[in-house]
Amino acid sequence: MEKVKELEMQPGTIRHRKILIIGLMIAMLFGALDGTIVGTAMPRIVGELRGLSLMTWLTTAYMLTSTTVVPIAGKLADLLGRRVVYVAGLVIFMVGSALCGMADNMTGLIIYRGMQGIGGGIMMPMAMIVIGDVFTGKERAKWQGIFGALYGLASVLGPQIGGFIVDHLNWRWVFYINLPVGILAMIFIAMGLSKYKAEGPVKFDLAGMFTMTVGVVSLLLALTFGGDKYEWTSWQIISLFAVALVFLTLFVFVEMKAEEPILPMHLFKHRTFTVLNGIGFLMSVGMFGAIMFVPFFMQGVVGVSATQSGTIMTPMMITMIIGSVIGGRIVYKIGVKSQIFIGMIVMAAGFGLLSTMDVDTSKFTATLYMIVLGLGIGLVMPILTLALQESFPKSELGVVTSSSQFFRSIGGTFGMTILGAVMNHRSSQLLDDRLMPMLQSLPAQAKGMVDKFSHMIHDDPQGLYSLLLSPEALAKIPPQMREAFVPILKQSLVDSLHSVFLFGLIFVIGGTLLVFGLKKIKLSDKQQPLQEMDKSEELPQS
Repeated sequence: MEKVKELEMQPGTIRHRKILIIGLMIAMLFGALDGTIVGTAMPRIVGELRGLSLMTWLTTAYMLTSTTVVPIAGKLADLLGRRVVYVAGLVIFMVGSALCGMADNMTGLIIYRGMQGIGGGIMMPMAMIVIGDVFTGKERAKWQGIFGALYGLASVLGPQIGGFIVDHLNWRWVFYINLPVGILAMIFIAMGLSKYKAEGPVKFDLAGMFTMTVGVVSLLLALTFGGDKYEWTSWQIISLFAVALVFLTLFVFVEMKAEEPILPMHLFKHRTFTVLNGIGFLMSVGMFGAIMFVPFFMQGVVGVSATQSGTIMTPMMITMIIGSVIGGRIVYKIGVKSQIFIGMIVMAAGFGLLSTMDVDTSKFTATLYMIVLGLGIGLVMPILTLALQESFPKSELGVVTSSSQFFRSIGGTFGMTILGAVMNHRSSQLLDDRLMPMLQSLPAQAKGMVDKFSHMIHDDPQGLYSLLLSPEALAKIPPQMREAFVPILKQSLVDSLHSVFLFGLIFVIGGTLLVFGLKKIKLSDKQQPLQEMDKSEELPQS
């Protein structure tokens, strides 16, 4: 099998580099756009298909399938070649998009979103894998920074494009728009990548695929629904964690004996692999926590209107783009370890600043803090993948590249779960101390409202904060009660978010400390030879 792997990396697997890069950019943009566009259309979709109780599954189904398939896609790319796997991912994504657009009920739409997620999970690591094939060293750093910037740009443009489509066309076009763009990307990628033929039998790790899929899906479901739909101590969540533990343990044993393991266990003996993925995991815990909770502050405390909610994170995303581009250019001068350390320190500073915000913090000040955080994320994120690619032979490039995406995705889910639990626990404490005395002093006529709010304090404090985001709901509360009620809610929200951001800071500091365990990683400045590439196809040097 080693011979088969080596053939994939032989010069000449890339035919037309310009065509290929255009295809990769198109695929990256439309794949990244899909998540934010769909989020904007969600209220209209739920309204038409009448499935409010199932709404969270539209996101959960995509997240489950896309996260689980990432390491499988990376291994298949090493075994079968880049073109067949990438094109297969694009086709699955487009078929899923078409079916989503035609869905006439929520159950069908959720199933089709899961199919979309399989395609998206294949596409996610493939761009970075192919960049690792085409470029080395300095050029790879530059182009991974550019592709990281494209992903950030998609996050900024997504809400606006989604809003335009929903307002002027129909929510179904949020999915249909993927078809012409996807076909164009598929044509360019198929033309740019040569066909690869394996010599001899290709052995798939079916046992590894099965045990990993069951284990990861169970873990993600437990983290997603624990403390939300079910208590952490409920039999449903405990059972999911138990299934995850059993199957992930089986996965490790299976991978140790498999001839072509999805995730070779020997990689974890490599300190660089473990440290870089550990940094990515811890960074994502903090990053997704910020993305989830900063809008709460901006809308609930600062008072940004709901119509502006789609652009709240824009400053952070823009500086992520700037950080990605700058980082891709300076890493060759200052080194991988130094840049990751600087980026993590900037991230930590951003979290520290966010934890100082109070009820008097202005929108301008909060935006500045988000800019600092975004710059740190941008400096680190693309460099983690680059460093992994530079540390391992090309025969394992697919596996190590997809592992970076996989551990970051798991970290994001873990972060939203842990920080969400911190938010709920702290909020329940504060509201119990501050709001309950006021509620208990109200006259007997307000018993219905008192009972409702008392229940929310203990079971759904974030739902109580949502009153701050809805002027209509606040207007239904008697004026005298509202005057006492709103300041308590705002101060409790601020103090709860302090705890959230401080916990996020702890994870980022943990990632920063891991940097000290990183060995020096030398970036190759040698251009990869491409025998079948025409001289006229050379990319212009920057």
